[in-house]
Amino acid sequence: MLNRYKVLCLLGPSMLFSGCALLPANEDPELLAKLTELERRLESIERVVQGQSLVNLTQQVSATERRGDEMQGRLEELEHHSESTSERQRQLYVDLDARIIELEAAMRDSRSVSVMDGGTLPPGQLPMPGGSDRDNYQAAFELLKEQRYEPAALAFQQFLVAFPDSELADNAQYWLAESHYVTQQFDKALAEFEVVISQYADSRKIPDALLKMGYCNYELNRWDSAREALARVQTDYSETTAARLAAQRLQRMDEEGV
Repeated sequence: MLNRYKVLCLLGPSMLFSGCALLPANEDPELLAKLTELERRLESIERVVQGQSLVNLTQQVSATERRGDEMQGRLEELEHHSESTSERQRQLYVDLDARIIELEAAMRDSRSVSVMDGGTLPPGQLPMPGGSDRDNYQAAFELLKEQRYEPAALAFQQFLVAFPDSELADNAQYWLAESHYVTQQFDKALAEFEVVISQYADSRKIPDALLKMGYCNYELNRWDSAREALARVQTDYSETTAARLAAQRLQRMDEEGV
């Protein structure tokens, strides 16, 4: 608040200009009237100054609220972007998983040049004696791709004996089971798929192994066991292509009344 006497000092020159001097109010009625008018004008100025301060404060509060609203909007935008990114990543994973399974199926059906020259694999002999685990896995897989299922099964069996701790062991076990499944040896295939589940708990092949267990039991007319395996795929691995295929087989069983 402005000091009244400072204001009077500011107004003093105008008073001097008019030829007036500050005298005690009771000695000059005219001067008293002028001082009263100055008092009124000073109070008016104070009210204006106070009102202007209140306006400034209100403007500052409004500006702060606007900035708060802008920050809240930005936060909500970032949260939405984060949720959208997570959804895209999940969909990308699902699509990639489906493509891998489709590629593996295409590889099983393709015919390519074998790394071996015809015949069958002697029992107990690796496809590439002296080779690494990856070399022998690839050789066994090439046999499977050529649809030479019996030597492929033998190659995967020997691989598992020679390289039990290989990071490819779970895949080898799965393809061993698959080599029996495609030749309609459903009992043998079922037993080998069960090994994938029991011995390789962290394998990415588990959803597919469960699906094939459902298929094997279906072919063996073990309806309850088939439904149990297929339902487990849907429950435990709902975001995979195996779960979609399990749903299709369950629908087929419903339509067949089995």
